Order: sequence, then structure tokens, then C-alpha cells
Amino acid sequence: MAVSSLPGAPDKDLVNQIKRLEELFTIDTATLKKITHHFVDELTRGLSVEGGSIPMNPTWVMSEPTGHETGEYLALDFGGTNLRVCQVTLKERNFDIIQSKWRIREELKTGVAEELWDFLADCLHQFIETHHGPITNNTMDKIPLGFTFSYPATQNYIDEGTLQWWTKGFDIAGVEGHNVVPMFEAALRQRGVPVKLIALVNDTTGTLIASAYANLHMKIGCIFGTGCNAAYIEDCGSIPKLAHLNLPSNTPMVINCEWGAFNHRTLPRTPYDTSIDKASPRPGQQAFEKMVAGLYLGEIFRLIMVDLHSNPETHVFAGQDMSKLQNPYSLDSSFLAAIEEDPTDNLSNTLELFQTQLNISPNLPELQLIRRTAELIGTRAARLSACGVAAISIKKGYASCHVGADGSVFQKYPHFKARGAQALREILDWPAKQDPGEEDPIEILPAEDGSGVGAALIAALTLRRVQEGNMHGILHPERFS
Repeated sequence: MAVSSLPGAPDKDLVNQIKRLEELFTIDTATLKKITHHFVDELTRGLSVEGGSIPMNPTWVMSEPTGHETGEYLALDFGGTNLRVCQVTLKERNFDIIQSKWRIREELKTGVAEELWDFLADCLHQFIETHHGPITNNTMDKIPLGFTFSYPATQNYIDEGTLQWWTKGFDIAGVEGHNVVPMFEAALRQRGVPVKLIALVNDTTGTLIASAYANLHMKIGCIFGTGCNAAYIEDCGSIPKLAHLNLPSNTPMVINCEWGAFNHRTLPRTPYDTSIDKASPRPGQQAFEKMVAGLYLGEIFRLIMVDLHSNPETHVFAGQDMSKLQNPYSLDSSFLAAIEEDPTDNLSNTLELFQTQLNISPNLPELQLIRRTAELIGTRAARLSACGVAAISIKKGYASCHVGADGSVFQKYPHFKARGAQALREILDWPAKQDPGEEDPIEILPAEDGSGVGAALIAALTLRRVQEGNMHGILHPERFS
């Protein structure tokens, strides 16, 4: 397809705009190090009684898998875009999985709480009937369930979670500040769904445990998808806010960082980041996530394009229908990924993308501006993501380890892994590689299915602790009596 010759902004004006965007979005090594320094401080503060901007939630997952876990478990993965139900059969460092996926309707994200829980219960009901036959009263033993709830939650037990605040675009009244498990279980009882919730799990916790099941070098689990987050294992003696429980100081505890909440003046926010924050359901919260996570990357790009169109000095897409581009969150990270993946010299794939999805026909200089803007947004997200990985590594003194990463941005966004690895090298001052194939001391690798396999593994680990009587006051006694 030929590039449009429609009139647009002069090349010189667009070159100046590219320079302006490069100044806004480029993060140098010195800034990365400053951000990481404050990130380490906030990780430590989050473990204190007083707390900090990063919640650092104890998960009550207190052991790593041995690799010998077996059995059949259900996993419910409630994320920001999709709901997934998995049946996981563990087979000693191996597993079989069958799964079904449902798109979470946008109206559920801001609707009534009961409708959300009913949706989750209905999907579980459908899945069980599909794979186990019709459900009738008292005909089935309850299947153990690991529930991946990918939102900040305070947990005093592994089978409960009080929602701290919604993220990923959700804003449902009557849930924040409440334990989500009774709400969910009420919907299960109403439908007679034969499951027993064993563990409420964050997806980063699941990613860490699933990755460690197959790889003993895994020390950190990360999610770079609709949202962003990480988990790692801390010693209970280094968690002052748990000191009152008198747990042995060397007892391991997986910490769900919820690092998307990191907020410090060193974060180089642009006017576009400020606009996203002001228009979000929770202004002032999730500052780091709003610069890194997939939910926001497309919106940052959209705001830039709208701004350039309205700027009298540039007026990109002059005379064209901007109605589709005016819709907030009409573009997601996959749109930017498609732009960056365009291999054509004249960016004809990007032209077709704009024509098909936005009814806009950019000329060649505008296409070049579009491409560079996507690169800048994606590169900034990847480089910022490395600050969190570096901060945990510094805090724990990890000179080398593997990091398991999952999520659509990490798995599908072009160059995200390489850009993050380069930033990590700059932050931690690693020497130049002698061999291009040489592994980095801290390597970020694609994770196993943390939201599914990880939740199942944590259910297995929890039941094993119950059978061993290793309660430590961590599990609801009445639920496992």
C-alpha cells in the first residue's frame, strides 16, 4: 500500500517535535540509578511498621516448591483484561494444564460488586461442567482452588485478602477495605460450585513459585502486562511489621511488592503522564505503573498524537477525521507493538494500521514521527522496569540470579526484554560482555504460567503445611479443621 500524500506538518516541525519527545522520554543512566536508589529505600520502608509508598504485602507463602508436588488443582486467574480458569495436574517438576478464557467486559470494571463475583462464579461453573460433567448437589468432592487476585491486598492468612485499592482501570464500589473471599464464596455457594478456596494469590507470587518449580535459580517474579508488579522471598526477621507474630527470623516469606505504587520525585513524569493520572480513578496512586504498564502505554501515545494534532505549529493529520483517536484508552500496548514491528522502509504496515483502526492516513514524515514516538514510550517503560528488578537485587544482595517475568508486555512487546537488560547493566555497572552469548549475572527470563501453575502450586504447598500441622497461626483454623 502506498504511503499517503495528503498534506501534513512540514518535516522540520516534526523533527523538532521528535527532539522534544526524546528529551521528555529518554532516561539516562544517572537518572536510572537515582530512581533505583529511592526504590530500594521504599522497599525497606514498605516492610516497616510505618510503611511507605510501596505496600510490600506478606503473602503467607512460606516455602518454595520442592519439585515433587503432585495432584490436581483448579486455578482462577482474575487479571485486568481476561479471566482464566485452569485445571492443573502437577507431575513433579512438570505439569499438564487445560484452560478456558473469558474477556472481562468493560462495564464489569466499574459496575456492581455482586455482578463481578457472579461472573467469576459462572465461569468456574461452566469450566467444571465442561471438564467434569454436570454439577448436581453432593455428587462431587470439592476441588482445591488457588485464586489469583492480581490487586493489592492485605493478607493475615493465605486464604483471605482485603483489597487495598483497585488498579488496572477497575473502580467498583464496596470492595476496597473488605475481604474479597467471603464475597466470592457467596457467589460460589449460590451456584453450588464444588470448589474449596485454599489460597488467595497475587500473580507475581504465582509467577515466582511457578518459575522456581522448574528453575532453582529463580529469586524474583515479575509481571509486565496490563499492570506491573514483583514478588521475592524475604526473611521474616527483616519484616518489622510482622515482629509481633514472633516468627523465627529465618522463616521465608514471599513478599508481594505492589511496586506499581512507587512514587518519588525522581520519576521523570511528562505532561502526558500527569494527564493520565488526573483522569484515572485514583489520582496520585500507582505512579510507577502508569509509566510502565501495558494499560497506559497506548494511552500515552494517543495523548501525544492528539496534542500534536491540536498544536498549531505541527497540526499532524491535518484535515482528517480525529473522532476515533479522541476516545480515551482506545489504543492499547498491542497497537504500539505493531508499529514497532513494522519492517517496511516506508512504514506501510503502520499506515494500514492507522487507516484500519483510526480512519487516519498519515504521510511519511508523520509515520516516522509515529514510529519514533512508539519507540520512546516502549523504551522508557522497559528501562524503568529495570529499576525495580535492580532495587530488589540490591536490597537482597543478589550478585546473580534468574528473574521470572510474565505478562503481555514482556512476552509480546518488541525489544522490551533487551531494553530492560541493557538498563539493568547500566544500573548495576556490569562490565561489557566478552562474548555476545554470555549470560548476564541477573537474567530476566520468560516465566512459567504463574497465574495458573503458580496458584495451583501454592494451593499444594498450603495443603501440605496443613497436613504437617505447620500452621504458625497463618491459616484460618476453622477453614481447615
